[in-house]
Amino acid sequence: MILESLSPLELGFCFVALLFAYGLRGSTGFGGALGMAMLVVVIPFKVMVPAWTLLSIASSIAILGHDRRYIAWREVIPFLPWCMLGIAIGLYFFTTLEANTLTRGLGVVVLFYSGYALWSTFRPETDWRLPPRLVTSVAGAISGAVGAIFGTMATPFFVMYLEARKLAKHAFRATMSAMLLVLAVVRGVGYYAVGEFSRDALIVFTAAFPIMLIGIYVGNRIHLSISELTFKRVVGATLLACSVPLLLK
Repeated sequence: MILESLSPLELGFCFVALLFAYGLRGSTGFGGALGMAMLVVVIPFKVMVPAWTLLSIASSIAILGHDRRYIAWREVIPFLPWCMLGIAIGLYFFTTLEANTLTRGLGVVVLFYSGYALWSTFRPETDWRLPPRLVTSVAGAISGAVGAIFGTMATPFFVMYLEARKLAKHAFRATMSAMLLVLAVVRGVGYYAVGEFSRDALIVFTAAFPIMLIGIYVGNRIHLSISELTFKRVVGATLLACSVPLLLK
């Protein structure tokens, strides 16, 4: 069994990573990319991705709670067909590529994303946005493919799409959560169809579920004392550090 193969230090690392990631998500809406990047360092990639998908479904349901009335379904519907196409493409690569190749691929994606996240905190803000029609197909297909292959990292493409739609703050957050939920459910069905929900994946999900709930509960009641700019830089630096062991797998 996968958990029995982990040392006490590795189990402690997993506990802290889960609590930290879902504490962040509960308080800020962010956390998935960071948690996945940390956990696949000690848990096999093809075990963690299906387990993380189940955690994403559960956490999205928990977070949506009272915010579901703000969901802008009009913006979600045209995005979904392209996202479904991307998921189909992503599932093909997930089932055909080796675990180490996928892990290193995640390292590359995390490296570039963390570099962009850090760079964006040092450049002046701009009101420039990509045309919504151009963004819909590209962001939808890429987010679906990336989410299916790596179990995370679809969020930046959702942000790109929703920023182009210029949603209000509450609608932005609720719609983002709804899109993440839909993506997780669809790719979960896909993983089940291709037989990727192994016994180890279900055991990891079961063990992580209560920690995820604690993290969200704590995060919902915590307001970060650091500024938003400092927070973004800390997250970017943490992701950058997480990309190194992934690239060395």
